[in-house]
Amino acid sequence: MKKIAQRACLVAGLALTLPGCFFVVGAAAGAAAIAVVYDHRTIANTLEDTDLANQISDKIQAIPGLHNDCHIEVTAFHRVVLLSGETPNTTWRQQAEEIARSVPGVRRIYNQLTIQGPTSSLTRTSDSWITTKIKSTMLATENLKSSSIKVITENGTVYLMGIVTMEQANTAVNIAREVSGVQKVVKIFQYRPAPAQE
Repeated sequence: MKKIAQRACLVAGLALTLPGCFFVVGAAAGAAAIAVVYDHRTIANTLEDTDLANQISDKIQAIPGLHNDCHIEVTAFHRVVLLSGETPNTTWRQQAEEIARSVPGVRRIYNQLTIQGPTSSLTRTSDSWITTKIKSTMLATENLKSSSIKVITENGTVYLMGIVTMEQANTAVNIAREVSGVQKVVKIFQYRPAPAQE
């Protein structure tokens, strides 16, 4: 029942925001700051990604050590999965990746979990501000409006996911780097050809 409700809310949100939509995705309070700028995935693709992320998150949360002592965020975009956050040891980092790999439908995994204790609420608030600032600038940047870019900020590191041209990727990275508080920018892009010049 919970999964059905989540799907219904997601579909309703998409219906209100398509086409050229912007919406914020977050599993729970205190989650990593995540935003999508102009998401042009179909509703079916979006639901598939949501299901993948939920399946992986549920399996991770079922492991007491991963649930209690780690901060792990799961993001899926076109069946590419990003694991971000913190875990105190390499064993749990690898276990989280193995869980993600065990879920059918996952095409690729980027394990960006760092070996340290979970971040504070203050840090996560800062991450949310960074994501909002990047997202706002991207929305005002004309040559990014045809792309799908997901922005995830974790402990000052910004992850950019989506399907873009090389030029759009460079523009997005430059926008992120200019925001105060950003420590590093990690590209997890799928590239498409630039449109033909008329």
